[in-house]
Amino acid sequence: MKVKQLVSKRFKETPADCTIASQALMMRGGYIKPVGNGIFTLFPITKRITSKIENIIREEMNRIDGQEVLFPVAMPADIWRKSGRYDSIGSELLRFKDRSGGDMVLGMTHEEASVQFMTDVADSYTQYPFMIYQIQTKFRDEPRCRGGLIRVREFTMKDAYSFHTSQEDLEKYYQRCYDAYNRIYARCGVPEVVAVASDSGMMGGKVSHEYMLLTPVGEDTIVLCRSCDYRANMEAAPCLLENESGEKAELQKVDTPNVKTIEDLCAFLKISPKQTCKAVMYQRNQDDSFVIVFIRGDLDVNETKLRNFLKSEVHPAVITEDSGIHAGFTGPVGLPEGVTVVYDASLKGIEWFATGACEEDRHYVGFNIQRDVGDVTYVDVAKAFDGGICPVCGKPHVHTSRGIEVGNIFQLGDKYTKSMDMTYVDQDGSLKNPIMGCYGIGVGRLAASVCEAHRDDYGPIWPMSIAPWHVQICSLRADQPEVMEMSQKLYDSLQEKGIEVLWDDRPVSAGVMFSDADLFGVPLRVIISPKGLKNGTIEIASRDKSMKELKPVDEAESFITEYVTEDLRRLNCRL
Repeated sequence: MKVKQLVSKRFKETPADCTIASQALMMRGGYIKPVGNGIFTLFPITKRITSKIENIIREEMNRIDGQEVLFPVAMPADIWRKSGRYDSIGSELLRFKDRSGGDMVLGMTHEEASVQFMTDVADSYTQYPFMIYQIQTKFRDEPRCRGGLIRVREFTMKDAYSFHTSQEDLEKYYQRCYDAYNRIYARCGVPEVVAVASDSGMMGGKVSHEYMLLTPVGEDTIVLCRSCDYRANMEAAPCLLENESGEKAELQKVDTPNVKTIEDLCAFLKISPKQTCKAVMYQRNQDDSFVIVFIRGDLDVNETKLRNFLKSEVHPAVITEDSGIHAGFTGPVGLPEGVTVVYDASLKGIEWFATGACEEDRHYVGFNIQRDVGDVTYVDVAKAFDGGICPVCGKPHVHTSRGIEVGNIFQLGDKYTKSMDMTYVDQDGSLKNPIMGCYGIGVGRLAASVCEAHRDDYGPIWPMSIAPWHVQICSLRADQPEVMEMSQKLYDSLQEKGIEVLWDDRPVSAGVMFSDADLFGVPLRVIISPKGLKNGTIEIASRDKSMKELKPVDEAESFITEYVTEDLRRLNCRL
């Protein structure tokens, strides 16, 4: 491919609405063009990258006995009603009516489609286990699109679904997928991706992992331990801490005029936040009933844990005058009837703390839950925090980091097969529901994440395995016959060997050519110039600046071929 023929446009300036570096570079470099909010057209350069990612994924899915299928994008709502998700998923699921008035959905994931597909097909235990997968367009009406391809509404995804006759068999296959995912990320040039325990969310199931690329611009918070290999998403990480119980004292009600925040209370009473119990108020989505979480004053509520405990969606409470709740002065005693109270585990064993008195401008000091409330159930609904106790090694070495989710795997159990009446005849003649696992990777998001991880201020640095081309030839002064002749010869011979080459023979300055080359991010750059040819040499440099050499003209081709082949071999890929 010649640059002058490439369908692309590059820009010097960064568009104003870019929020992270990879988005800015992909917009400037002619990789993506916005069509609407969270909807992009991919330029040829990006399609070459994503196609290579898809091929790596296919190879690894086939390696673990996956069989590729293709589900429809548009589906009748009935199969989603059978699973229960048509009503349980919010506006992210795009619902519409076809011309006959039938309810339809656009697939944001395909658990329902996979079960509908296999019902009456896999009807005997002799056909199990098996895994089917697809690489296909999906649509999720995402309310918070950001970062170019990092979070979008329309996207390409590999989703796989395995079917089993026992939990033990699922767990064995789950480990195979776990290992396959590690190989996929390593082959795509991002071995720094880590697997973390996660919350299953709308997918269901009890065991799940997310694959995270650790980066400061990530939108997920990851909890890690400095002393062991423990890793979990904030949504799934337990909050373990050592409580300072304090000394039991007489309960007193004190005047605290206009003291409505934990910070103000600590300053007023001259105590630390760890000696306070704060009230965090929510309402259930379905009926607006109040839920009040009491938690140690220095901690925050993990809303995912709270939703899972309540088995209900919640939103921050709107406190009205007739609610009977005194915002800023709420405590465990004196609450109005009908309020659901949740006590976080951080309060367990504390003998003394300050909390609201459920009266305007008044707080309790010396509050003791066991004495002043009675026996209560404590639940972990707090966010893990830096310095917390690791649930694996028990050391206070927990810390948090940011990450981009680039894949996920779930043990679904029989959530979908049972609700959708998929059965098979077991060895003893009985009907049973298969057990499922599902495994997803966002292709475009992975491409953008690789760009985020491997770049400099001037452009992406694509790994050889997924780079749009292996080599870029920059012909300085292509108007001179000896430069054009040498460039053409090298271009043709490299392509004959299966090496993908981008050739820039435009009549532009070296500065423009190199600036564009930085944005293309091709791993190996070959510079052919009149000066070099006069000296009998060709300059060869890596995009990451780790290598730069002048090679004799007659050695350049073999050096380039060996470099590309070895780099691909290192990434477990081949020409």
